[in-house]
Amino acid sequence: MASSTADEIAGWVAEAPRLAASPQAVPAETVVEATDEAQDAPWVTIVWDDPVNLMHYVTYVFQKLFGYSKAKATELMMQVHSEGKAVVSSGDRDKMENDVRRLHAAGLWATMQQDT
Repeated sequence: MASSTADEIAGWVAEAPRLAASPQAVPAETVVEATDEAQDAPWVTIVWDDPVNLMHYVTYVFQKLFGYSKAKATELMMQVHSEGKAVVSSGDRDKMENDVRRLHAAGLWATMQQDT
């Protein structure tokens, strides 16, 4: 039985080059366009629901950091509370990194990602 297993393995090793997937060519224009689109897409800052901060405080932070009206800040806070997250700002990557830092300094959970 050991020799048949060894024979099977030897057969697999011999067939491996034929079974390996061959690379497929992708037109250069497609890659460049996809890269250009990805670079042009704006970044967003997302605030996530957490078990620590009170709703009133989250509303206050949105007003102070982003200049939102009380109504807009409350709407975003309720979205965070009910859906678990909300996009609170969008723009270039550097600005979003700064927004995330400011939200972290205020004690909120925040991340950034490129908008899709």
